[in-house]
Amino acid sequence: MNEISAIRAALEEAAGSLKNLIADEAALANIAAAGTLLADTFAAGGRTYSCGNGGSMCDAMHFAEELTGRFRDNRPGYAALAISDPGHLSCVGNDYGYEQVFARYLEAHGRAGDVLLAISTSGTSKNVLAAAKVGQQLGMKVIGLTGKPGTALAQMADIAIVTPGGKYADRVQELHIKVIHILIELVERRLAPGNYA
Repeated sequence: MNEISAIRAALEEAAGSLKNLIADEAALANIAAAGTLLADTFAAGGRTYSCGNGGSMCDAMHFAEELTGRFRDNRPGYAALAISDPGHLSCVGNDYGYEQVFARYLEAHGRAGDVLLAISTSGTSKNVLAAAKVGQQLGMKVIGLTGKPGTALAQMADIAIVTPGGKYADRVQELHIKVIHILIELVERRLAPGNYA
């Protein structure tokens, strides 16, 4: 297979994954529910936290910065924090183990009425599951963003968004960033409707 054929095959596979998501009515309904939950949380003065490992941590950071900064047009910043501080991660990882890095952060900062966006392509990341458990114990709502149905994260989340990306994490993550952008748009449409007039 030459380079152009490989590129075309990759894009066609990605397009197929997106088509499958568009046809998944349950996933679309859960995305809508998550957007409503986030908008309601910000409107009530709550915060959202996000976490994940590797590429999912990058997605968690992207989610938070688009909310605190600017997505498309100007509007007030929304209270969003990615659990990604190197000092915290290395301290807790050293003292308690990497499995506790996200949960410990929520123990310190999370409050009832806040939201956690827990991202795990496999749906089985132990530190993400620990964070979801602590978040719920604190009275937070958990949005699980994953790539496989029936996983521990999908089962424990208050709202589970499962993207049908296929066998590998790259396709799942490509759909995750689309979902993240849509969630931000849904928040803005509710809280900054003038941006979509």
